[in-house]
Amino acid sequence: MAVTDFFAGEIATELLKQLFSISAKAWKYKNIADRLIALIETIQPTIKEIQYSGVELPPHRQAQIGMLFSTLEKGHKLTERVLSSRRWNMYRQFTLAKKMEKLEKTISDFMKNQILTHILADVHQLRANADVRFDRVERSLTGLEEQLGSMKIGGGGMIRDAMKIAEATMEIETSSEDEKFGVGLEMGKRKVKKMMFNAEGGLFGISGMGGVGKTTLARDLERDNDVRCYFEKILFLTVSQSPLVEELRAHIWGFLTGCEGVDHVQDWNLQYNGGVKTKKLVILDDVWTRKALDSLTSNLPSCTILVVSRSKLADPNATYDVEVLREDEAISLFCLCAFGQKSLPPGFDKDLVKKVAGECKGLPLALKVTGASLKDRPEMYWQGALQRLSKGEPADETHETRLLHHMEASLADLDETARECFLDLGAFPEDRKIPVDILINMWIEVHDLDEAVAFATLVDLSHKNLLTLGKDPRLGSTYASYYDVFVTQHDVLRDLALHLSNKGKVNRRKRLLMPKREEELPKTWGKNCDEEYNAEIDHNVDRICVFVAGEMDDMDWSDFDMDFPKAEILILNFSSDKYVLPPFLSKMTRLKVLVIINNGMSPAILRDFSMFANLSKLRSLWLERVHVPELYNTTIPLKHLHKMSLILCKINNSFDQTGVDVSCIFPKLGDLTIDHCDDLVTLPSSICKMTSLNSLSITNCPRLGELPKNLSKLQALELLRLYACPELKALPDEICELPQLKYLDISQCVSLSCLPEDIGKLKTLEKIDMRECYIAGRVSSAVSLESLRHVICDEDVAFIWEEVERAVPGLKIEAAEKCFSLDWLDE
Repeated sequence: MAVTDFFAGEIATELLKQLFSISAKAWKYKNIADRLIALIETIQPTIKEIQYSGVELPPHRQAQIGMLFSTLEKGHKLTERVLSSRRWNMYRQFTLAKKMEKLEKTISDFMKNQILTHILADVHQLRANADVRFDRVERSLTGLEEQLGSMKIGGGGMIRDAMKIAEATMEIETSSEDEKFGVGLEMGKRKVKKMMFNAEGGLFGISGMGGVGKTTLARDLERDNDVRCYFEKILFLTVSQSPLVEELRAHIWGFLTGCEGVDHVQDWNLQYNGGVKTKKLVILDDVWTRKALDSLTSNLPSCTILVVSRSKLADPNATYDVEVLREDEAISLFCLCAFGQKSLPPGFDKDLVKKVAGECKGLPLALKVTGASLKDRPEMYWQGALQRLSKGEPADETHETRLLHHMEASLADLDETARECFLDLGAFPEDRKIPVDILINMWIEVHDLDEAVAFATLVDLSHKNLLTLGKDPRLGSTYASYYDVFVTQHDVLRDLALHLSNKGKVNRRKRLLMPKREEELPKTWGKNCDEEYNAEIDHNVDRICVFVAGEMDDMDWSDFDMDFPKAEILILNFSSDKYVLPPFLSKMTRLKVLVIINNGMSPAILRDFSMFANLSKLRSLWLERVHVPELYNTTIPLKHLHKMSLILCKINNSFDQTGVDVSCIFPKLGDLTIDHCDDLVTLPSSICKMTSLNSLSITNCPRLGELPKNLSKLQALELLRLYACPELKALPDEICELPQLKYLDISQCVSLSCLPEDIGKLKTLEKIDMRECYIAGRVSSAVSLESLRHVICDEDVAFIWEEVERAVPGLKIEAAEKCFSLDWLDE
């Protein structure tokens, strides 16, 4: 059975759930959602029969199922957009409705051709003729290492380095040595083959985190009939972490020139007369660094090179990022390793198996190792393993050796700062998006990095597949903001960060982390209250992260009278409508970064906010989904606070109390972000007293209708973001009196109809973003914007900048095109 059979069945189920939600909640889409539900319910039984048939369909049938899967997947992504679209954005709702109609037509056309009926007929025929049998795994991973651990391979290095444990054993041996069961390979094979076959030579990549199945995919491509027909010769070399470069180069020389047996290549330049006319494929597996790749591929003649690496070494457009397995595939692989068959044996606890396999989050290596470690174990042992896994701990000693040590190899090439930044990711809850802004601020304050260096570190970790950086067109551009851009991390990588951070006595750790949400703090923390929670001697930092699922009151904190004299970061993550701040917060006199996030449904009321008076060194404050406390004249100033972010908060007129001078409370505040705060109707004029502000972001505030007239007092302001404020009808003329303003973002401010007449006074303005902002009138003074170099707007309003483009040298007018197809869903 092809991987797309699994995918089509699962995605159809998920799409139905989304359509039912749309039908119930989004009345504008109800009729078309109901029609789509009827269509998909008609084909779902056939898809499920194909999905669970257990037979391998011929390639042309797989391609047809793949077409259906692609359509359903795009539909699923489309429904997510529909459910998240804002009611006020009529243009977006119109385009989404058109896309829904196109999706209905595509599925309807597919049904008219009766393709599924023909496929089902093939399934019955294949099931009758085939006798597919899987034997138990013949060799354990440990046996493989013991037998082959000292063997050298052609490219140098050890088998254990080259095979990378489970990537080689993701294939389960069957009764025939030539017959292999590779889980989740078909989609990857199809995409890599398409990349290579559509180009005449070049460098291509297979990338992914450790243990995701890169080597397995590469080996399967080497054996694939289509690949063997397309390329006349194929060379597979394992490079490893410590490659013997000269030996590897000699192998490649001999392969490309036909001069086999050459021990040393004197002149590494294969641009000889006559060239290489045959199609040849060189697969370089387990490449760790760009330096190693360049030394092996420079000056090669025309050939195709496929590099397999944990890092993204090839061009992103020529790289296939290996994905984790879907749930059905993961269960199948897990059962093969735990029970010797790809389905659950009779009588075994199904929910327990699903929960244990679910802790692996679809990672083949984790599934393989965890399943093997639980083989022949009683259910009670499984229960204990599940509890350990849920806390980010190894299931047993072999699990730690085979999985976490294998994953730790991914950190080998990181410098000390990048490694510390990776370990910081363990401070965030599992299965949660992490705001990039929080990470950047942490790294700036604690690791003493510049913002550009912190961002570069984030990108490097992403390229090494140690985290996943969300796609956003603004990311990395000049004046970009990060508060609404997120990163995610696979749970196994988070477990690695927790495993490395939680070594040693709890009082002596650099990071004090809770692996999952609990109703109360770990009891071991309270038992060690008699001793200070200090960092190691050679470090100055003790990071703390507290995750609490319910309410915390004074009594709950009474058993945790802890001291953190060197703490610089505190992250409080809870789910409640009221929350008592921990008493030890008042003793954290060195605290630089405080993050308070409520994951509950409504904003929480914080108690004991007065203890902020002792946080004299606090530089960054992030409040999410809480009631912002009222400010009074007696409020102790936060003299060093530089950045404050209020996300999904209730502002409650906190900045506009009579007689309160906020500039005295926040004398050095340089960056203020207010995002998704639905009770903000008018921007308080008191904010304009904070003359130290360099960046002001008021975004996604649906009721904001007016800006203060004294905005010109912000003489140091360089960045002004007013993104997605649909009720904002005008920009005050005073905005033209900001002498330092460099960036203005008014995108998705759909009620704005014009720019200020004197906008030409902004001599320092460099960039304007006004996407989905329907300003139709030209502003004559705009030709005086001598520093302007980039304007982003919709295509139908780009004409208003024609005169400015002629008057200002080097100005780029970027027209954001409207998209009416579903192709953007693939991005």
